[in-house]
Amino acid sequence: MARILICDDESALRAVIKRYAVFEGHEVDEAGDGMEAVEACRKKNYDIIIMDVMMPELDGFSAVKEIRKTSDTPVIMLSARGEEYDKVLGFEVGVDDYVVKPFSSKEIMLRVNAILRRMQNKQHLPAEAESHTVFTKEGLAADMTAYRVMIDGVQIELAPKEYDLLFYLIRNKNIAVPREKLLTEVWGYDYYGDDRTLDTHIKLLRKSLGPYAVFITTLRGLGYRFEG
Repeated sequence: MARILICDDESALRAVIKRYAVFEGHEVDEAGDGMEAVEACRKKNYDIIIMDVMMPELDGFSAVKEIRKTSDTPVIMLSARGEEYDKVLGFEVGVDDYVVKPFSSKEIMLRVNAILRRMQNKQHLPAEAESHTVFTKEGLAADMTAYRVMIDGVQIELAPKEYDLLFYLIRNKNIAVPREKLLTEVWGYDYYGDDRTLDTHIKLLRKSLGPYAVFITTLRGLGYRFEG
């Protein structure tokens, strides 16, 4: 069972998602706007947050920024807008997943359960996987145990999924990784629908890596390869 916070100014939408979540055995709290969500997160720890973008009082992006000051709880962002700019902004403030309306409650729960499985797997890593792992190449250093990335000696901050994507590519360096494999392994489920989520994250990751973005090679019609 997980503790889930659903934040959306549409009570009917909250009710539908809550019904599915409760049916699967999760504990659910609701918030009608960003301010309520921030206050709820100050009072209670959640395993996952489902957050709408457009809301009164405080929009979803601003609410996530505030929540990120004290919590790294995974966030699924809901939005009626599917433009790349909005997705990029969401991922930059620390959103784990971005779902464009309209969507089915089944799809939301698939994504919720995928994130929860990924969190559980990280908590039960075998002892050998917990050993300190650091990858270095030229001026890039990636500490995959401490979740730190250095560019020419300067630590940079990445969005949660950027870390996961970079580290997965590094662990599979010099191997051609298909798009479907990346989506399944990094996002934790067989992704369907708009797979531009991966392209957006690759673009953000390359921007963050600066001169070392060249280490990530695009394989047209297949996927990506990290040149290690």
